[in-house]
Amino acid sequence: MDLEFHKSDDAVVGVLNIRLVIRSALTLKDKRRILKSLKDRVKNDFNVSISEIGTLDHCQYARLGIAMVGNDKKYLNSTLSNLLNMFRIAISVELVDYHLEFV
Repeated sequence: MDLEFHKSDDAVVGVLNIRLVIRSALTLKDKRRILKSLKDRVKNDFNVSISEIGTLDHCQYARLGIAMVGNDKKYLNSTLSNLLNMFRIAISVELVDYHLEFV
């Protein structure tokens, strides 16, 4: 079977890396509880993949990796920007830094 791909049908992957401060977390258990709540909300509201990717041993700092796949870069950019705004206004965490790229 021969598959023919057209440039307009190519998959685009949006990757968003964010760094957070969780000032209310005094223990790793507190951090996990807060992050689990945020990650569940992100998965349900934005249909993306999300995982904690760094600073696992520190109770007040977190790094999250978020990925989304589609064929429309504008749609991915819009969705990931809305997601970023959700983190900006979140009460339980403070957004310190982020990096957004498309592959």
